[in-house]
Amino acid sequence: MAPPAPPVIAAIATPPGRGGVGVVRVSGADLGALVAGVVGKPLVPREATLATFRDAAGAPLDRGLAVHFPAPHSYTGEAVLELQGHGGPSVLRLLLARCVELGARLAEPGEFTRRAFLNGKLDLAQAESVADLIDASTATAARAAARSLTGEFSREVNALVAALTELRMYTEATLDFPEEDVEFLAAGDVRGRLGAIRGRVDRALGRARTGALLREGLTVVLIGRPNVGKSSLLNGLAREEAAIVTPIPGTTRDTVERVVEIAGIPLTVVDTAGLRATDDAVERLGIERTWAAVDRADLALLLVDARAAPAPLHDEDRAILARLPGALPRVVVHNKCDLAAVPARVAAADEAGVAGRHVWLSAKTGEGLALLEAEVLAAVGAEGVTEDTWLARERHVAALRAAATHLDAAAVHAAGVPPPIELFAEELREAQAALSEITGEFTADDLLGVIFGRFCIGK
Repeated sequence: MAPPAPPVIAAIATPPGRGGVGVVRVSGADLGALVAGVVGKPLVPREATLATFRDAAGAPLDRGLAVHFPAPHSYTGEAVLELQGHGGPSVLRLLLARCVELGARLAEPGEFTRRAFLNGKLDLAQAESVADLIDASTATAARAAARSLTGEFSREVNALVAALTELRMYTEATLDFPEEDVEFLAAGDVRGRLGAIRGRVDRALGRARTGALLREGLTVVLIGRPNVGKSSLLNGLAREEAAIVTPIPGTTRDTVERVVEIAGIPLTVVDTAGLRATDDAVERLGIERTWAAVDRADLALLLVDARAAPAPLHDEDRAILARLPGALPRVVVHNKCDLAAVPARVAAADEAGVAGRHVWLSAKTGEGLALLEAEVLAAVGAEGVTEDTWLARERHVAALRAAATHLDAAAVHAAGVPPPIELFAEELREAQAALSEITGEFTADDLLGVIFGRFCIGK
């Protein structure tokens, strides 16, 4: 007995508010009654038809275009109806209510795209890229999401899975002849094939890490003693007067945030209160918020005065560096190089031998800002943004890392004498399963609920 057809779903597919055009989208196995009840006449598949949308009494609700996409040639793989009318909230709600009156139910967030995934129109990585394309905050991220939507990322993952499947087939066949374990490795160039797959996983992982940065962005916190130019640097990076700048120490009492874009990656830059000993209760509260901002940052920029003497870093600067979380990337920014009469530059250490990334610049004149932007990308491993980057998610990065770990374990087994073929085969299976999670070939239902629950309604 065939399972019952999924219910017909309907939703407003355009953003809230007023607009020139508004769309109500409907999807289900049979939309004949709904088309007759709203449009009142048959529709030619995939052809826009001018129609009057009517209520139960035949009174007009709106006038617009109706487009019918028969299954399976539609976004969801089911029959889909789009009613494209005027973009007023009231008229769209009336039209949606009419669809519900005719048997549809309100769609849940992401339910149209979830049906597209379940019906094989999109794999899971492509389905996620639909939401990522909508949410993209930079042009680079939007182009990367579009590449993922067309299946570039999925094709690379599927190619890796195919290579692993071929190696697994050879390995499984060898299990029937355990006395030939050693010969099997040489005859099939198993180590070479495994190394090639491992290299491809590394390259995919690098692109996915960059893609995750494009999607998620970074939080960069500006810290340092009062009057070293943190607010000026924020204004320089934002290309606007985002923060108040005065020569009075302690002007910044709270965090100030601006989103800027560097090489297509969105960065939330956080200006903070100057760090110093103080009896001012308000300033102390600002300093507490500074350290709270550090705790949630992906990168810290410690600003110091390039005119400092006799040492480039004061004891207070070194104390700030010492208090930063050990795993937090940081760049020391020697600001006011124009006043110090030194050129903008980059170095691996300052003159006192403090290791790490150092940039000399002038936040006031803008000299050296481009050097800092490059160092910021390098510090977080994001200097590889190119036109072929995919937009990826943290779960994709985690899956690729898991696959790499299993392939490394497989290489250890392959080096054994004699090689434990059963363990080698199991690591290959685990690596393939990790990669298959990306496209949704093996995915738990609860994960699907989390992924599609974050979509907007109507998509």
